Amino acid sequence: MNTLSIKAQAVEQAVWGMASSFDIYNCDPGTIRDAEKIRQFVRELCELIEMRRFGETQVVHFGEDEKVAGFSMVQLIETSLISAHFANLTNTTYLDVFSCKPYDPAVVEAFARTYFGGSHVITNINLRY
Repeated sequence: MNTLSIKAQAVEQAVWGMASSFDIYNCDPGTIRDAEKIRQFVRELCELIEMRRFGETQVVHFGEDEKVAGFSMVQLIETSLISAHFANLTNTTYLDVFSCKPYDPAVVEAFARTYFGGSHVITNINLRY
């Protein structure tokens, strides 16, 4: 059994990048429907995982179909990007972090779940070679 953290594995294996997705369920409706709170989340997350933002966070509300209606967010970072979609119908956050600089997905998961008030998270992690 490998006891190294995923971040340590990425460093040890000299991967090209890490891609993680976080599906956060039962989020606080007021938070995921507030563009400024989403921007604040990005600022705090980037600081927490030591990623340098490149440009401003883009937050756009769209979706004529109720199934997909909600805000979408994109933040370029110097090592790639962070993106998310916030589904109003289900109060679910779909967050993606891709970077060639290693980071700890467990830190992202815990912070995002707490920030958005989610009940639980399904996380998928891919190391890219």
